[in-house]
Amino acid sequence: MGCSERRKEIKRRRHRRKKVGHYKSRLDKATPSEKVHIASKLRSLTPGAEMLVAAWGLEER
Repeated sequence: MGCSERRKEIKRRRHRRKKVGHYKSRLDKATPSEKVHIASKLRSLTPGAEMLVAAWGLEER
């Protein structure tokens, strides 16, 4: 028997939170081209990515 939908969503949220934390920690040393790459990965990862991109200063100039 498979997991309930609630368990799956909790697992997805935890994975997203872990990945977002990973990208945030890499942001300090990132070059401008890496920052663009991180922004694109965030956009594909989470629906609230635009708020994170704006808060972290990753807007494309």
